[in-house]
Formats: sequence, C-alpha cells, structure tokens
Amino acid sequence: MIGRLRGTVALKHADRVLLDVAGVGYEISVPPRALVELPGIGEEAVVHTHLHVREDAMALFGFAGEDQRDLFRVLLGVSGVGPKVALAILGTMTPDDLRRAVLTEDAAALTAVPGIGKRSAQKLLLELRPKLEMPDAELSPSNSPLSEVRAALEGLGYQSEEIRGAMADLPDIQEVESLLRHALQQLGKA
Repeated sequence: MIGRLRGTVALKHADRVLLDVAGVGYEISVPPRALVELPGIGEEAVVHTHLHVREDAMALFGFAGEDQRDLFRVLLGVSGVGPKVALAILGTMTPDDLRRAVLTEDAAALTAVPGIGKRSAQKLLLELRPKLEMPDAELSPSNSPLSEVRAALEGLGYQSEEIRGAMADLPDIQEVESLLRHALQQLGKA
C-alpha cells in the first residue's frame, strides 16, 4: 500500500493533484481543504495517501496530514460510505468537527455534507461512535456533559445551527451548568 508520497507538485485541479515523484506522476484525489494546504506548483510536498483498490480500478487519495488520512480510512469502514462520500465529509468538516459531531450526536452537522441526509447522518453517528478514537469518558454520549448541554439548548427551542455555533467554542470543563451558561452567553452575543 502507498502510505505517503514526497515529490514536486506538477498540477493542481479542483479535486486532485498531480505529484511528480522521481519522474513518475501520481494523480491523487484530495479534499478541497488538503488542496489548499498543499504548496504551489513546482514546490515539494508530502502527501499522506490511501490506495483504494476495487475490481475495476485503483484510486489514490491524498491528505495533508496523517489524522485526515486515518479518519478517511475509518469512514471507509462504515457501511454505505465510499471514497467519494468520505472525501465529501472531510472536505466539509475538520477531523475535530467530525469527532465533536459524533460525541454530541449532532446529526445536523453531518447533513451539511453533500449526499448525506438525516437518516444517513444518524446511521453514521451510530457506526462511527465506537470506531473513532475518543477517551472512554466521551464514548457514552448520553451521559456526556456536551450531550446534556445540547439537549438543554434543544429544549429551550434553539435550532441545530445555533447550537452548533454556540458549542464550537466551549471550554474544556465537565460541569454541565458552566458549559450551559457559556453556550447561552455565546447565543446571546449572536
């Protein structure tokens, strides 16, 4: 398997890059976020890759960091998620955003990804929870402080987008009351 390539960026397209490695041009599909992070044409780059092999094709997918590549591989392990959907998820969300969405059971965050509806998002949340590397305390979202804050804000009538915005900058504390107070202050500013 090809896990990493170092070479010169020969071409950049909207969804792929051509990397020249010792005279061999590797065409690598990349999410838009990784394309922006790569250096310009003619400059040296390191791309963390995943080689996806099917009966009829081999495709190389590239990422700016190992974390993105590893998360891509986790997403491919979810039933119904292929390389295109996994790239769309990583193109829309950062790895931390995805982990936060899984932790807080935020299906609405996943529906922002093209090609993922409400039912698919809920299925993804269920299947990703045990596969993502999160501390044990965070694996039971029904008991997590963030989940309780989300439920409280939903009970107060806030919409998913408002809740997601308020919860994006919460401090790293475990007290539900303090987290809720901070989230309400964020909502008050908006």
